[in-house]
Order: sequence, then C-alpha cells, then structure tokens
Amino acid sequence: MSLCAECFNNGDHTGHDFNMFRSQAGGACDCGDSNVMRETGFCRRHRLRTGENVPSVPRDLLLMSEMVLPRFIICIIQYLRDGYTEPDTSAERDLQKVLQQLEPQITFLEELTKMGGAMRTVLTKILTNQQTFKDLSMGQEENVFAKKNYENYLSALKNSGLVSVEEKAQTGAAEPTRGSETGALGLLGAAAPSSSESNKEEDQDGQSIGQRKRVKLSSSTKDPSIMDSLKHKCFLEELLFWTIKYEFPQKMVTFLLNMLPDQDYKITFTKTFVQHYAFIMKTLMKSQESDTMSNRIVHISVQLFSNEDLARHVTEECQLLDIMVTVLLYMMESCLIKSELQDEENSRHVVVNCSEALLKNNTYWPLVSDFINILSHQSVAKKFLEDHSLLMLWMSFVSFFQGMNLNKRELSEHVEFESQTYYAAFAAELEACAQPMWGLLTHCKVKETQEYTKTVVRYCLETLQIWFDAIGFVDELAPNQVTFHLPLHRYYAMFLSKAVKCQGLDLESLLPDQEMLMRIMVHPLQIQGCVEAQILKVPKNTASLSEIHSNMWVRNGLQIKGQAMTYVQSHFCNSMIDPDIFLLQVCASRLDPDYFISSVFERFKVVDLLTMASVHQNTALDGEQERPMLEGALTFLVILSSLRIHLGMADDEILRAEMVSQLCMNDRTHSSLLDLIPENPNPKSGIVPGSCSFEEMLSAVADFKAPVFELGGSMQQGMYTPKAEVWEKEFDPIMVILRTVYRRDVQSAMDRYSAFLKQSGMHTTGNPWPPYKERTPLHPCYKGLDRLLHCKTLHIVIFTLLYKIWLDHSNMSEHVLCMVLYLIELGLDNQVEEDKGDEEPCIEEHCHDSWFPGTNLLSNLHHVINYVRVRVPETAPEVKREREPPASTSAEASNFGQNSRRLTGNWRENVREAQVFSLVAERRRKFQEIINRSSTEASQAVRPKSSSTRWVPPGTPPQLVTEILEIHESMLSLLIKLHQKLSAKQNSLSATWLEDMDANPNRHAHGDGITAIERILTKAATRSHQSKRSIQEICGKVFPPVAPKKNSPTAKKTMDKEERRQRARERQQKLLAEFASRQKSFMETAMDVGKAVTHLVQHHFSFSKRIPIVFPIYELL
Repeated sequence: MSLCAECFNNGDHTGHDFNMFRSQAGGACDCGDSNVMRETGFCRRHRLRTGENVPSVPRDLLLMSEMVLPRFIICIIQYLRDGYTEPDTSAERDLQKVLQQLEPQITFLEELTKMGGAMRTVLTKILTNQQTFKDLSMGQEENVFAKKNYENYLSALKNSGLVSVEEKAQTGAAEPTRGSETGALGLLGAAAPSSSESNKEEDQDGQSIGQRKRVKLSSSTKDPSIMDSLKHKCFLEELLFWTIKYEFPQKMVTFLLNMLPDQDYKITFTKTFVQHYAFIMKTLMKSQESDTMSNRIVHISVQLFSNEDLARHVTEECQLLDIMVTVLLYMMESCLIKSELQDEENSRHVVVNCSEALLKNNTYWPLVSDFINILSHQSVAKKFLEDHSLLMLWMSFVSFFQGMNLNKRELSEHVEFESQTYYAAFAAELEACAQPMWGLLTHCKVKETQEYTKTVVRYCLETLQIWFDAIGFVDELAPNQVTFHLPLHRYYAMFLSKAVKCQGLDLESLLPDQEMLMRIMVHPLQIQGCVEAQILKVPKNTASLSEIHSNMWVRNGLQIKGQAMTYVQSHFCNSMIDPDIFLLQVCASRLDPDYFISSVFERFKVVDLLTMASVHQNTALDGEQERPMLEGALTFLVILSSLRIHLGMADDEILRAEMVSQLCMNDRTHSSLLDLIPENPNPKSGIVPGSCSFEEMLSAVADFKAPVFELGGSMQQGMYTPKAEVWEKEFDPIMVILRTVYRRDVQSAMDRYSAFLKQSGMHTTGNPWPPYKERTPLHPCYKGLDRLLHCKTLHIVIFTLLYKIWLDHSNMSEHVLCMVLYLIELGLDNQVEEDKGDEEPCIEEHCHDSWFPGTNLLSNLHHVINYVRVRVPETAPEVKREREPPASTSAEASNFGQNSRRLTGNWRENVREAQVFSLVAERRRKFQEIINRSSTEASQAVRPKSSSTRWVPPGTPPQLVTEILEIHESMLSLLIKLHQKLSAKQNSLSATWLEDMDANPNRHAHGDGITAIERILTKAATRSHQSKRSIQEICGKVFPPVAPKKNSPTAKKTMDKEERRQRARERQQKLLAEFASRQKSFMETAMDVGKAVTHLVQHHFSFSKRIPIVFPIYELL
C-alpha cells in the first residue's frame, strides 16, 4: 500500500508503521480504494462518498476532451510505430531520441491525470474504446504514410508471442500440445530433441546447451493466446505494447500509474498487463538495461497484484497463475545445460547455467516477485494448490535448480579461474524457489488445508524419484562432487514439518518406503560433510578461511569456502541448512540407527580413524585432515540429536533461541540483531498472532546499554547484551555453532561465557567447557530420533574414542572428548524402550552384537569388554609371536556363537523386509569390519607407542591377521580413568563420592571436563542401580599412577619456566668447571711460551666461556 504525501498528512495514521520516501518511478495513491485499505484510514477528501455529496461535472465541459484526445493519442502511437526499428547488424536503434521528442506530449497526458477523477474517466473511456481504436488505428486507405505506419506495427507484433513465427514454422505451425502430468514430468527426464533441433539450440558462446526441453501448457489453461502473437483491440493495449518495446520509459510508466485510481481503468489495465506478460519476459531478456527495466516493471505490477480481489479476478478470468508459471519455465529454458551430477555421461537431467546473464544479473527477479506477491493472497494460493497439473509444472521449474552449480574437487592442480557463479546460484534458489515455498506454507497452517499439503508432498516425492532416475543415482554418490542446491529436498522437508506441526497429520502417512528414504538422505548428508570440512574447523584465533585444518577443497580456491559460508548465513539458513538438518532427522528417526550412524562416519571419511591400533591407513584423508573431520562428524551428530527447531519447538521458542545465540556471540545493535534473525518460519517484524513480538522477546532476554561518548567525541551506538539468567540457563553452544559463519564467533561466545562464570564466581579456575543444555521434548512423531543415541554402532564408536583419548592418541582432541560426553549425556536424558526382538542376532556378520548385549546406553555403560578380535597387518606391533586361542569378544557374549546362525521365527514370512534390510546390514557389516581392524594392548605398560604418521606398507601390501586383544574396560571405567587423568590426581574419585554428590546436586551445571564427567556419572548412578554399583566398585579400586605425558614439541614449549631455568644453570656451571680445568692444565704445561701464545690462550678462554651461556639460551628458545 502506498499513499501520496497529501493524503498521508490529511489522514489519521497514529501508531502505524510506515516508511516515507520520494518515489523516482511514479506511482498511484491507494487512498480511497477500499480494496486496499480500510475507509477509516482515508484522508478527509477521500472520505466523501460518490453520490449526492459529490457534484457531477457538466457534460459540455468534457466534450472537447472526448473529441480531441483520441486523435492526440493516435498521433503519439503513430510516432512510436514510426520511430521503432528492429535492431540489426548495421546500426542500433536510438530509443532515447524518439522518447525525448515525445516527452512534451506524454507530459501533457500526465498533467491531464492530475486534473481529477472526471478527466481520468474521460481518458479511460478513450483508452478502452474498441471502436475508436479500430477506426483510427489503420488510417485511411489512401494515406500512404498511415498504411506504412500500420505495417511497421504489424511487423513489430510478429514475434510478440511466447513462440515466435520462426519456431512455429520449424515445428510445422502446430498448435502447442496441452500438457498433462506426464508432460510436466517429462521436463525432468525426457529424451533429447531431434538432431536437427539440437544443432540449432546453442547458447551465445556457440556451445551446446545439452538436452533442452520445450515447456507445455498445463491442462487447465483455457486461453492459449500467450503462445501466439499479440492482437490489440484498444489504445490502452497498444500503448502498453510500445511501453514494453521501448523498455518502460519513465514518463510513460508515470502516466499509466497515475490512471490507476479509476477502477474501470485499473481492471482493464491489469488484464492488458497479464496479456502482455510473456512479451514483457522476452523484452526483459533482450534488454541491455535489465536492472532499470526490472525496477519499473515491479513498480507497475506491485500496484496491480497487491489487491487480492483484483488478483483473484484476473486469476479466474485470464489464467494468471498458468501464464506466470509458463513464462517462468520458458525464461529458464533459455539457459539450461546438461547436469553433470552423478552420471555425467548418461544423465538426462538439465539444470540452469549459473554463468548465464539471466541468472548473474537476476533478470528473472521481477517475474518471480510478481509470483510471490500473488501467492500471498489466500484465495489465489488455494487455486494454485488445487490445480494438480499446475503444481507439476511448478515442480518441473524447481527441478531446474536441483543440483545446479556443481562443485568438482580439484585433486591435482589449483583451479586457474575461480568462478563467482555461486552468488547467482544462491540468490536464484532463495528467490525463485524458497520464497514461493514460504508463501505457500503460510496458507497451510490449519487442518482444513491438509489435502493441499498431502498433494505437494506426493508430487515432491514423484519429482524426486524422477530426478534420481534422471541422474542415475542408486545408493552411492559419485566421488569428489558436491552441490549446495537441493530445493526439491527442501520443499519436501518444509511441507513435512508444517503437516506435523500445524495440521496434525501423521508423519508415517507422508513418508516413502525405506529404500527411498535412504536415497533422500544421501545428498543433504554430503553437504554436511563438506560444510564441516570448510566452516566448523576454522582455527579459533583467525578470521580468514584460508587457514582451515581440513584442506580437502583447497585447490578449488576461496569460492568453495564462500559457498559453505553462504549456506549457513542468516539470510539463507532457514531455507537451506535448517530444512536439510530436519530432513536428515526425519530419515534418522525412521531408518535403522546402525545404518544411519555408519553412513555418517563413512560420508565424513573417518571410519579408518576409529581404530584402537597404534597405526592405521586412511586412503581418503591426509593426517592433518582426520582430526577436524572427526570433530565435524561428532558435532553433526550432536546437532542432529539436539536441534529442535522443527521437532517440537513453538514459534516463540524458536525466536528466543535465535536471539539468544546471536546475542551470546557479541553485543548487538537493534538493527543488526533484526537483520541476523531469520525471517521464516516466524516473521520477526510486527506481532505474529498468538506469539510474542520481536520487541517483547528482546526485552525479555537482553539488557540495553545506552549510547556513550568516546574521548574523541564520537558516539558508540546503544547495544543489547544478554541478561545474567540467559548466560546461566539458556546459553546453547550447539545453536551458536549452527548459526556461526566464522569459527571466531564460537570462540567469542565461549570467552564471554567464561568471563560471566568468573565474574559470578561459578567457575574461577581454568577454561570452562561448553555447557550442556537440556532439550525440549520431541514431538511424538519424531521419537525414533532418540534411537540414534541407543544403537550399538554409536556405542562402539564412543567406547573406541574414550579408549583412544585415555591413551593419548595424537588425533584425539578436547573437542572430540567434549562431543563424546555430550552424546552420552543426550542418551542418558533421552531414554528409549529397548526392543527385545533386536537382541537376537540374525546373521553372523553382525559383529556389533558381540560388543554389547543390548541397545540401551544406560545398560551398555557398565558392560565390560574383555577381549577384542581384530584384523591387523602381520607387521603391526600388536601382532604377537605366539598365537593365543580365540576368546570371546565381550564379557557377556558366550552364547553368541550358539545364537549367531539362528534366524528369527518369522524371517521367511517377511522376505520382503529382509531384502530391504539386507542393504543396511551390508553397510553396517562393512563399517564394523573396519572398526574391528582396530587393536590395542590391554595395559598402558605394554601398549605400543602411538604415532601420528600413517602406516605405509613397504612394497606389497602385508597380509592381515586376526589377533585377540585384552581390554577389560567399560565406558564407566574409562570415564573414571579420564576423570583421574584430567584432574591429575591418583584415585580422584573415592568410593563414597556418589553420596557426597547427593548433598549438592546443582554443582555440575557449569564447569570443565571434570565437571562434565561427574555429571554423567551422577546421572548414570541415579537412573541405574547396576551403574551405581559399578561406579562404586571402580572407584574403590586403587589405580596405578597416571603415566606422564611424552614430551612433544608442544609440551616442551609449555614446560615449567623455573624447571627449565634450573636445568640451564646446572649445564652452565658444569661447562664452566670443565673449561676452567682445561685452562689450568694448559697453563701448567706451557709456562715457557711467549706472550703471543699467552694472548691466544686468553682469547680461547674468553671465547670458550661464552659457549655455555649461548647454549642454554638456545635450549630455552
């Protein structure tokens, strides 16, 4: 809604939110239009109703205008016809010269519109009178000039349709086939065009664009005139035609907009605008000034389509939705290329070429903006959702962006030219795909709209299946490829979320079978691996992404890092990473948890690192890449298990969590905080019905620091800082990690948190660890997500990592331990009922059954693993000279051999299910085999030295042999030993420790790693009597002293200064005594030597005396 300054000042707008600006492109005042605003907001002049209160204009006063203006307008049109020439190779047209000569005439028309409603009514009648146009348009037959002028007009009309005359001639002038659902889907995977057509379809650079598809109209399109050349029936239609041809001159745009207060004109002009919509698109694509033209198009369309009644009217009368979707499809069809994702040679999928000017210059923006605008009207959006063929066309349009801007990892040489096409790719997905999606979701919030959601979900799944088939994807990704653009996945995810959260639909009824779910999860999971490799592991003390620990994509340049940063940036995160995480959460809640956990570590390429042996081989990662990738995999699992944005959080809770995470990173101004909070799914501006406003939430979580003046006279802006109770109870490091673009922001949040704890006296020694935050309960539909925390595969990983951390493995870090403890605590807080049917193994290859008897984490914590059967190279240090007889791999697995070959009773009755899970079992078996290659010695005294270097086989690969290694540890015993190690105290936990903890249960809320371990042990003891007995027994044992750490280069630098100085002084005194003795002996045997020799000896002594001084200094350095 827009008002002129006069109407605004004469109206009552107290308490209204408004933005005042001076329009550079003209516009229409909406004051007086009851379809746009309430009558109570009209100014005093527009409150007067038509009728007896408004005097009528005398008929004689307007006669001259009615006689003269038609001929005046035809003169303008004839001049536009005569001045326009199609561009050719010899000379370019000069549109500005023609428009400058017409400026006085157009200005005169603009002045007439300012004379009031009576004159606008006269102009409307003239502009829309078909008979007057027919009489004056062609001119007299004897008038040669008029005849030639009319021929120019017909020539200009020739290619004004969506399909040009030349294209019609090539296809035999056949009328376009009405599309069906099959035709729409054919856009994704149809066969290539004939050779004669494909040879002609080349882009501007002369390169083949691959398999182009011709768009077909939906079956609901009643008027196929959009495909044909335009036919004009009145002055208004031709005037708009030349306005488009001359690329929307400002004077003409202002005149057309100034006429909008006349309702008859507004309706007719809107229909005319829709009629010319395809022609607008074609002209826009050819324009050299597309930015200016785009702005002027939007200035017109926003005035027309913001009125819901008018938008609904032209939707019903002119098929506006069909025209918009078809025009967008034709527009994008001009820049399609063959997709190289997955199967480059045989792929039948096409994607938009992000290097084309159409995407780089955002030429599509005005048309997409119009589409978003009309979808904001509920009546129009419902018509769109009810038209199934139109939905299929839209899914075809979205599929053009699925897998675009593919990144291929450079393995040999650095890329010569770093393309910046990712800017265009992210902008295109956000504007052309995500924004229309959010517009549709706003109308799917009540149970009455369940069928709309079901329809969209069904077509999303069908289109995804066709996409998988078109790219040749089965279950394994092509190596060294990643794309950040999966709009079909995100449409499916967000409509699933809305269906469960707002419409009460059962999630199970909207999900595909297990095999399809496994295919759906692969590409979003691949993105998470890439993002963790690029973003989350930036060193904590640097702002540059050039210093990344896992430089796997370093040869692709900075642009790949830019993509990973944009993916999590605040303006994109709610449309990209959040739907991806939610979709993975849905898949994890329904798939076999062991399969999912195995898939995660395989995608992060760290399965070889999960070994208890002293050496390992990793063909996918270099040594310096393993640690950050392991940290990334664990961080991803923590985010997946703890994030609740789409799993049960209310809109108020989401807004509060977003606000707290941003404020914890840094103090923020009001404007910067407003910009950093994602707009969807909860609009942050104004008051959302049934929820808190942005201002109310801000005052609840933050204190305002007033602006202050600096010494130089400049003023610091007022800032918002978190309240003390927010730091104490609501600071969530996982949410901070999810919302940070730079790793330094995570460190900034932790530094501020540490400063708060020291100031409040909660933790005064050392650096605190990220606090554990309890999660809101899961929605019942997603309860299966907790099974991730209670699966044997994850427990084996946790046990292995705890063991490696205790033994000081070089690739283990504090962050790894922090995430492992976080996963354990999440499992203790989110218990699930153990499925007794899963305890009996089905096939012998399920080696994870030999590690733990069940899937419940609380039970597995105290389970002691006595032996581990491993496969290691025969040259590895773990191989013993004398083989021992095989032993059972765990303390409670003696019956495993008897039961391993026994199948469940109903196995033969469920052959179908068995086949589905056979894929899961194979992946799990492979993953567990890699883990069981691990090995270690039973005690610290005899274990081999850990090495950070990779074990490389000399010559030919060595043979693998089986070894039985003694472990005799449980997760509880390892936690207690880690507590002893971190505290540097022998037997740091006494046998009566648990009773002492009961007296102060709140002491573990904030602290370091020692506190985190104590909190876990306390929870385990509280919830399980067996765990409590095990903890008391372990604490009652007397452990040997903690072995000192080996002096690594880092350890030498941090050695106690006083100890190093003492050693230096001792070495200096020893060397001085030795040289003094040598001097005395020399002097006694050389008394008769001359002064020259004596001088030489003194010089030698002086030089020698400096040696012990220099050497200790070097040692200190």
